[in-house]
Amino acid sequence: MNEGGRPDVAPPRTRAAPRPRRKRRRWPWVFLAVLLVAAGGLAFRWSEQRELRVRYVTAPVARGTVARTVSASGSVNPVVIVQVGSYVSGVIQELLCDFNTNVKKGQLCAKIDQRPYLTAVAQSLANLNSAKAQLGKDKANLAYAQSVYERNAALLKRGIVSQEALEASRSAFEQARAQIALDEATIEQQTAALDAAYVNLDYTNIASPVDGTVVSRSINVGQTVAASFQTPTLFLIATDLTKMQVDLSVSESDIGQVKVGDTVSFRVEAFPDRSFDGEVIQVRQAPQTVQNVVTYDVVVSAGNPELLLKPGMTATARIVTAERAGVLRIPDAALRYSPGGRPAPRPAAQTRVWVLRQGLPAAAIVQIGLDDDTNAEVVGGEIAEGDAVVVAEQREEALAARGPRN
Repeated sequence: MNEGGRPDVAPPRTRAAPRPRRKRRRWPWVFLAVLLVAAGGLAFRWSEQRELRVRYVTAPVARGTVARTVSASGSVNPVVIVQVGSYVSGVIQELLCDFNTNVKKGQLCAKIDQRPYLTAVAQSLANLNSAKAQLGKDKANLAYAQSVYERNAALLKRGIVSQEALEASRSAFEQARAQIALDEATIEQQTAALDAAYVNLDYTNIASPVDGTVVSRSINVGQTVAASFQTPTLFLIATDLTKMQVDLSVSESDIGQVKVGDTVSFRVEAFPDRSFDGEVIQVRQAPQTVQNVVTYDVVVSAGNPELLLKPGMTATARIVTAERAGVLRIPDAALRYSPGGRPAPRPAAQTRVWVLRQGLPAAAIVQIGLDDDTNAEVVGGEIAEGDAVVVAEQREEALAARGPRN
């Protein structure tokens, strides 16, 4: 019981109030959907305002020079190089010429030890003197044999000597006369041997055979020169370095275009910013085959007044095989262009080009002459000087300049 005398009664059990349901947050998805719709609208409007713009690249039809060339490479060499050798063997005793020495014809450049050849001269001279002395002796013997023969002939008529004695004296006389002829031949032989000894002695003096410049020296003092099997080269002398020649190797596919008289421009590595001029003076017929590649030698004459070109320099040349000056010309790119990137017809003597007129390309027929792979000569057709021929086109996307849409 409680304090008021009432029995304890448990209060009635009340039901707990239901929890409120949580609302799902849908607003991020709605925002994302709205954003996608807005982006799609902007993209659609952007695509509506975007257009494809074509820009044409043109080149003017103007007058100029069209030159067809052939490229080749080769080396620079003197026009004439004389190899100075030695006819005799021996030890180099003295050198009087060196690299870049300017020499005159007959100038002494080297000397070989002369002692062996002086000995040969003395020996030949002694042999000649001996032959002359023998001739004098045999002449005296001839006179004696002749007198004996003549005396025996007179005595035979008187019956004092026999016929056999006369024939013996006549034989001795004939032998003495033959010996004189032999001695004279021996003297000529010894004279020739003496001349040869003098020639060999003279060859010990190595002299320049021409006026020029020494470009190479291959001997030194004390070196032994052996001329037994072949003549050794002691010096190389260029006759005139103010006139050079360029020996070019031209491929067999281009040699048919090259002819004597063609103008040539070439460069060397020592002077890359300078061009030298020359002229074709010879097209040699002998082919040169290296690894199944056939080339032909073309000789180009070039002046060298400043002595800038050195023997052996590598030259890269352009041979002008045909040239037209002051003619109407268009770029070769115009012959290869076709609107929209369609394949262009192969350029021929009469072909089609595109001329920009009122902002759009219009076809024009032209006749082509000389072509140098960069420009083509126009000899006739539907274009004139000052026209703009299309050589390429560039396509790019750009916004159209439109006003606000209603």
